[in-house]
Amino acid sequence: MEPERECRVLSIQSHVVRGYVGNKAATFPLQVLGFEVDTVNSVQFSNHTGYAHWKGQVLNSDELHELYEGLKLNKVNRYDYVLTGYTRDTSFLAMVVDIVQELKQQNSNLVYVCDPVMGDKWNGEGSMYVPKDLLPVYRDKVVPVADIITPNQFEAELLTGRKIHTEKEALEVMDMLHAMGPETVVITSSDLQAPLGNDYLIALGSHRKNGTKMTQRIRVESPKVDAVFVGTGDLFAAMLLAWTHKHPNNLKVACEKTVSAMQHVLQRTIKSAKAQAGEGNKPNSAQLELRMVQSKKDIENPEIIVKATVL
Repeated sequence: MEPERECRVLSIQSHVVRGYVGNKAATFPLQVLGFEVDTVNSVQFSNHTGYAHWKGQVLNSDELHELYEGLKLNKVNRYDYVLTGYTRDTSFLAMVVDIVQELKQQNSNLVYVCDPVMGDKWNGEGSMYVPKDLLPVYRDKVVPVADIITPNQFEAELLTGRKIHTEKEALEVMDMLHAMGPETVVITSSDLQAPLGNDYLIALGSHRKNGTKMTQRIRVESPKVDAVFVGTGDLFAAMLLAWTHKHPNNLKVACEKTVSAMQHVLQRTIKSAKAQAGEGNKPNSAQLELRMVQSKKDIENPEIIVKATVL
């Protein structure tokens, strides 16, 4: 199912030689779904940092600027989408904002999809895994220029300064995030009690069209998978970009396709990891790398196994 015309994404994310995080997790699904993807690798590491060892290089903001200048000089800096994920450096993040603003001047319909990766909750306690000075940059500069954001619950709380204990509070926090700029807000995971029970994880989505107060809200409950995967957020944001493009005014369908495809990938990954680890052994980081290529058909045309509820 190709987009009607060439649709081009600039993806500024980390890169690993081995495995699937950042650009490695985002590029393949976007290409399979018919998008042209231009990647800027914010880091180049041997593998993700969940392994015992990793080596590599980090791109600084001057080097990012230089790459962008090259595109500009050749007049090939016209994009339909910008996608960003994990960043550790404030000046790099500020440079991303400058680039997004310039690209939006070129193309007023450009959509910026931002995963504001800052931290997560473990056993109910939230903690940041990026430097604390990134929070004001995300809150004051990045989110206001973003069109679609995909924070987890902890990141949504950080950005708004509001804690979420109930679904009602989550919806209020999403309204606060809309007021900051983005038309689409998806809280990708939360520790809210799922109506289907403890074995399910709740994600919430909210879409507000063009400055109106007409808001479409949904809840998605997906089965928990008992393993620590890396790169799932990057894959989620990339597929959400693709499916919101294909279903621009139907967040329910876009989220159902995104989350269903995620489930297919995760189930295939855990099955494969357990087989590699052998009976009774815990799979390691290498065995838990996402089975991306093997899931090509599921990414391209996901069988809907997770339904969203309209709120």
